[in-house]
Amino acid sequence: MLEELKEEAIVNKVGGRFKLSTLIQKRLVQLNAGSRPLVDMNSQNKMEIVLQEILQDKIYLDTSNVVAYTGMTEGGEEFDFGE
Repeated sequence: MLEELKEEAIVNKVGGRFKLSTLIQKRLVQLNAGSRPLVDMNSQNKMEIVLQEILQDKIYLDTSNVVAYTGMTEGGEEFDFGE
């Protein structure tokens, strides 16, 4: 799981270590509050889920440092993820 964090690819994908840690933290808060995972995994480890969501381009930080989803509807409406 933590091996992915050692890879520069995931750091570069989100735009740096600060953005990566911010994205992970914010998404973990959402998952702990009841949001559904955006990837199918046999793991209950939320950190692994978040890393896979990032690697599969399911989530990213928008310009306001808010977690955004690649599947957002037109007009910027977010899907209901239990928030």
